[in-house]
Amino acid sequence: MRSHPASHREEAKERFQSYLRQQGLRQTPERFQVLDALYAMDGHTDADALYDRLQQQERTISRATVYNTLNLLLACDLVVRHQFGEHGAKYEPSLRYRQHDHLICLDCQEVLEFCDPRIQRIQDLVAEVYHFEITRAALNLYGHCRRDRCTRRPLASPAPGSPA
Repeated sequence: MRSHPASHREEAKERFQSYLRQQGLRQTPERFQVLDALYAMDGHTDADALYDRLQQQERTISRATVYNTLNLLLACDLVVRHQFGEHGAKYEPSLRYRQHDHLICLDCQEVLEFCDPRIQRIQDLVAEVYHFEITRAALNLYGHCRRDRCTRRPLASPAPGSPA
């Protein structure tokens, strides 16, 4: 996914301001720096990478503030948290979230997004059959990418019975 356009960032900022006001929380510049940095990034990121990005921008912000702000953004539906396998949580903006699913390479850990409308139709049908309102869905497919740039692909082992 590409970084979000300025109009989406502004809409996210307004929603976050409203949420903080309703919760009686302070609207600090640091919280909005986290929001802006996250919406400026491509794809999925973890809290530490987001913190590093803010440090590179010479922002004076603590790691705890990044983590706490991500929790606030989750609470007001501006961020989605994914847990891909055994690795730490990854975050992505959720404003104007389009349905998409993930392919996760077990070797290089790259996450590829894809969208297939047939999956959405199946989800709609299941929700209808079970009288269920789906608010968010995630399909994560794990495997081994076959791309040349897969940096951690194990060397192919010889087939049984063939010379080593």
